[in-house]
Amino acid sequence: MSSPVNGLPNSGVIHNIGYRRYEGARLDSFNIAKALYSQTLRGSYGIGRGIVAKLFPWFLVGAILLPAFIIMAIMNFQKQPILEISDYTMFVQAVPALFLAVQAPHAVSRDLRFGVMPLYLSRPLTYRGYVHAKIAGVWTGLFALMAAPLLILYLANLLIKLPFGDSTLDLGASLFGCALLAALFTMLGLLIASVTPRRGLGVAAIIAVLMGSFGVASFAQTFLMEFGSTSSAHMAGMLSPVTLYQGVQAFLFDTKQTLVNIRPDLAIGGVLTLVTIAILVLSYLLLMARYRKVSSQ
Repeated sequence: MSSPVNGLPNSGVIHNIGYRRYEGARLDSFNIAKALYSQTLRGSYGIGRGIVAKLFPWFLVGAILLPAFIIMAIMNFQKQPILEISDYTMFVQAVPALFLAVQAPHAVSRDLRFGVMPLYLSRPLTYRGYVHAKIAGVWTGLFALMAAPLLILYLANLLIKLPFGDSTLDLGASLFGCALLAALFTMLGLLIASVTPRRGLGVAAIIAVLMGSFGVASFAQTFLMEFGSTSSAHMAGMLSPVTLYQGVQAFLFDTKQTLVNIRPDLAIGGVLTLVTIAILVLSYLLLMARYRKVSSQ
């Protein structure tokens, strides 16, 4: 039996190396998901990461904002509009696509590749909470990227004294379109990234799907418009999330489309809206099924 040392009583414990029990409040699943959302959003812009990780997202921020500032300067000089707010997102649609292609794999691929999902799920966080946090984080980053230049153009409209009501309605329609496109991009991008654990492969796959589908949809719409088949051209917009969002936005707010210059009627607009909802719901269900499988392994 051990004896007291330096007059201290013998506790009989030989493995106490100084650790102290945590007796404070423990966070619930909501707070864990909120922290994961914040980490995803900050990480999408390289905040909290190395300098190399900051270069590309902030380059894209500059690439999407610079044309808006140039347009603002020209409008202020000429005292007349040169581009409607609702047209700008389509004008720079490659920028959010590239942003998503890089950030969606960063959000989910590494957790899958390095097998850290069990560490997340060992806490009160469920796989549903994990997926919701990732969706919200990527969507917020995309929406902020696309909405910022629209606010600059809105300010430009007010500076040259365009009608306040018309400019505000155009901004509202454009922000709705940004939210819809960000949702389509987020769901498709995360779904692709979740089945491609290698980050480089995920980036290439997302770029191929988004850019390839846009090229096919644009060709189909141009071809069909040459033959005067407006209804078919509208339906061809379902081949790409970019042309699909533009069709829904035109149907709801009577905004211009890049390739089809006629507003969708009630039947076609309803179909485009239902297809958009179906894509979002199906992508969500597939993403949940993917992480349900991961959580059971």
